[in-house]
Amino acid sequence: MITSLTFAAKSGVDVRIIVPGTPDKKYVYSIGKSFYKTLIMAGVKLYEYSEGFVHAKSFVSDNTKAIVGTINLDFRSLYLHFECATLMYKNICVEAVKQDFLDMLEKCHRITIEDCDRRSLPDKLVSGALRIFAPLL
Repeated sequence: MITSLTFAAKSGVDVRIIVPGTPDKKYVYSIGKSFYKTLIMAGVKLYEYSEGFVHAKSFVSDNTKAIVGTINLDFRSLYLHFECATLMYKNICVEAVKQDFLDMLEKCHRITIEDCDRRSLPDKLVSGALRIFAPLL
């Protein structure tokens, strides 16, 4: 997933991701943070939702396609669980999904390289150690 996202961003695709500012699982949140700097350096724009927890999984592509559902883009969701989503193609709802995302961006803090560098050493060490388990989560 990291390779795909960084490749897309380096190819000129506008890749924007909103992550929760308040985690539901602190260890998953910590692992996620360990990838922020790599993504940002590749041109991915990361935003942290400031008003609490966000659990939405929605994607918009080329203003013609949108996906909304329960699917996390990880091994467990894609291969072990029976999670689902709705794909919309050239449907009036695609614009609504896009607008919802843009509205949510106004309630977010854009994560910068400086934010990544300000993380404490213990936080970085814990994230790095937990990252070993990322493929299993």
